[in-house]
Amino acid sequence: MPEAKSKIAFKPVEEQLALLRKGAAEIIPENELRAKLENSIKTGKPLRAKLGVDPTSPDLHLGHTVVMRKLRHFQEMGHTAVFLIGDFTALVGDPSGQSETRPQLSREQVEANTKTYLAQAYKILDPEKTEVRRNTEWLDKLTSYDIVKLCSKYRLARMLEREDFRSRLAGNHPIAIHELLYPLMVAYDSVMLEADVELGATEQKFNLLIGREIQREYGQPTQVCMTLPILVGLDGERKMSKSLGNYVGITESPTEMFGKLMSISDELMWSYYELLTDLEPRVILRLREEVKQGIVHPMEAKMELARGIIADFHDEESAQQAEQEFKRVFSKRELPSEMKVFEYGEKGNAKLSRIMIQAGFAESRAEADRLIKQSAVEWDGQKFTDPAQVVAMDQKREHILRVGKKPPVKVVVK
Repeated sequence: MPEAKSKIAFKPVEEQLALLRKGAAEIIPENELRAKLENSIKTGKPLRAKLGVDPTSPDLHLGHTVVMRKLRHFQEMGHTAVFLIGDFTALVGDPSGQSETRPQLSREQVEANTKTYLAQAYKILDPEKTEVRRNTEWLDKLTSYDIVKLCSKYRLARMLEREDFRSRLAGNHPIAIHELLYPLMVAYDSVMLEADVELGATEQKFNLLIGREIQREYGQPTQVCMTLPILVGLDGERKMSKSLGNYVGITESPTEMFGKLMSISDELMWSYYELLTDLEPRVILRLREEVKQGIVHPMEAKMELARGIIADFHDEESAQQAEQEFKRVFSKRELPSEMKVFEYGEKGNAKLSRIMIQAGFAESRAEADRLIKQSAVEWDGQKFTDPAQVVAMDQKREHILRVGKKPPVKVVVK
């Protein structure tokens, strides 16, 4: 007879909960999570924690890693991390947080994005302990009967209670029928994976809760829903997004990552400490008090944060080198060893605010004007405070543009 598998030795429930609670917005309901953890200790059977990610773009940024880090916490506690690639649902498009229908992707786009997602996800997750699945495995095989059966298990009135749909209806904006199918398909994923826990950002709460109901309809125990806060971007106002330009990509160079992280506000840094590091809450609280009391300078605390994040995605040596480069460039006002080059195609005089927008330092004229007024803009070593400032582009071919704590750019006149 085959030898019976030995039970996994899990840590005590309170110790597991302490790590799993860290940074979480909601655990719905927490008493069920506690019961599931207690049962896993009794049976030696790990929980199945699911995170679904639709590969809608080729690269991950720090905002994506918040939920991935929580999935890794489940791994560290001995549970099964199920990383679900939504290669079918990406074709449908998640309506969460959308004021209009998303453009649909092709299968070729989704497949290309999937390859980079997996490579980048393993910077956070342990590949040896990660169960990777794709929802084309089952969603591609659903018959028309299966889809009708799935749709029959949820009410339209409940679906239209969703804030995204409700606001679009109120504003007379269209809702495509396939968008109504998205939450049901994500819920069906939980059925097929027999998920005990599903993770997602706070804007995914509706989808996660439908998963509980659909599991119940299919006769399964219901999953616990765990939501994580949405990471605010470098601008300190909106969620981190590549399209908004307020992001830190996890494949960017250590120097670029360090410069971007040092540009965040002192207040925003504490949210990054909580969501992007594994430091215990008491350690973060003590550091925050030391900054408040003047024992530790805010810049030192921010550099420690940047070092830790970069070490996670690169290595400790790269993080230290990036710190030294930052100090050389921003403290000693020296130019970096490598600079991005922005080619400007017009000679003569040009408005500084226009160059800033084209070089990617500002999204709008208003933002560029605000930065100039704040004395955050430097052109060839000279600071300007007049938003109407014009600079000569025909006197020399190369110029240096600095904006705040972002890495300077070499502006080359073509």
